[in-house]
Amino acid sequence: MPGPPPAPTGRFRVEALGARGPYRSLNRMDVTDVAGGPVAELSLVPKLFVHRTLTALRSATSLPTDERIGLIMRAAELFETATLAGQSAEEYQYTVSRVGGVPLPVVRRATRSTAARLARVYESVQQARPVGAVGDWRDPLTRTGRGVWARKGEVLAVHAAGNHPGTHSVWPEALALGYRVAVRPSRRDPFTPHRLITALRTAGLPDGQVALLPTEPTTADSLINGADLGLVYGGEEVVRRYASDPTVLLQGPGRSKILVTADVDWREHLDTIVDSVSGHGGTGCVNATAVFVEGDPAPLCAALAERLGPLSGLPPQDEKAVLPVQPAESARAIESYLLRAAAGTRPWLGGDGILDDLGDGSAALRPAVHQLDRSDAPQAGVELPFPCVWVAPWNADAGIAPLRHSLVVTVITRDGALVDRLVSEPTISNVHVGDHPTYFMASGLPHDGYLAEFLMRSKTVIRD
Repeated sequence: MPGPPPAPTGRFRVEALGARGPYRSLNRMDVTDVAGGPVAELSLVPKLFVHRTLTALRSATSLPTDERIGLIMRAAELFETATLAGQSAEEYQYTVSRVGGVPLPVVRRATRSTAARLARVYESVQQARPVGAVGDWRDPLTRTGRGVWARKGEVLAVHAAGNHPGTHSVWPEALALGYRVAVRPSRRDPFTPHRLITALRTAGLPDGQVALLPTEPTTADSLINGADLGLVYGGEEVVRRYASDPTVLLQGPGRSKILVTADVDWREHLDTIVDSVSGHGGTGCVNATAVFVEGDPAPLCAALAERLGPLSGLPPQDEKAVLPVQPAESARAIESYLLRAAAGTRPWLGGDGILDDLGDGSAALRPAVHQLDRSDAPQAGVELPFPCVWVAPWNADAGIAPLRHSLVVTVITRDGALVDRLVSEPTISNVHVGDHPTYFMASGLPHDGYLAEFLMRSKTVIRD
């Protein structure tokens, strides 16, 4: 694999992308890399600009389905390979890695997977359409009465995440369904949505269909309030803020888990367990936060520590990087939180700290493995943005209670009745049975349900 490109010279300007084209605001902020060095300049738009853009998006007419799907597919190719806004694909990947601290190989994979998902966007959204509904009122079936799949609104606002560039592969499904979309990027990664929207516009999608609106935090709510529906990523504070709003789809902490029962040998599945914890840098909501094992958890803890312990910190743009990197101050705050949270547990890895100082003002976050003494220990719900896993004992008497409120549960068992209970549990979004890592995702499969379930509804149409 080729090495990373030379560090881009000069500062990349991340302009807002309004309904009338790029906009350079008077209010701009520096975007720095993990070592604190300036990398880019981000335009921050005022509330009035947000309001005017949302008004323009609402008044715009959606393109015909075939046309918009074709443009999204063309944008997929551009996003993966083209030079956009003066930045090559390689420069984009390097910048995302240096600023967000995501290992460069992970960013490269995310670029490919995002392009692949865009190329199959029509197939993906159709997986969510009820079998009893058609996509257009002109369908001959509506002559005798039929459900028609229709939008619940016209404008979707997105408060984007910055932990992994792959999260931006989801919201283009709204464009495929005819929504106009306004994205507020994370300051940790404004580059991915800027590149994606630039690719869409370069492919021919009109400016009035999708916008990039970086804002101050105090202006962020005006974006959600001004749209019909919102897709919001964030932590506990964000979840509390929007939990009671039915117009907002929340993408909060995943708290994904693994359960291994005594009727299988966990040693035969260790690769899957390790990969679930550390794959993609261990930064995602789909990485395993906790592992429950029927029997003594100590041997599994020892095996995890042996496998994860050798992982060492490297600058994120290094070809061999596998661990996330943060500015040193942020990394120390994460370490302090971990050490407080882990009080009373048995540390197998990371008990004395997790920082790997890179000597430039940044630090890699090395893995942590802690053993819990019971399945309902509160630490099992502590999710941190690096390979951190809590290993707890489990037995049949505990049931599925410790596994509730999980984005993904990978269950390694021969007990079909247990799988039945997990699949039926409303607070578990996805169930993987057997050797399937928690982070497994593919086009056409729901993540936290299908996005289209939130965006669309079926209405009866009958016509002469």
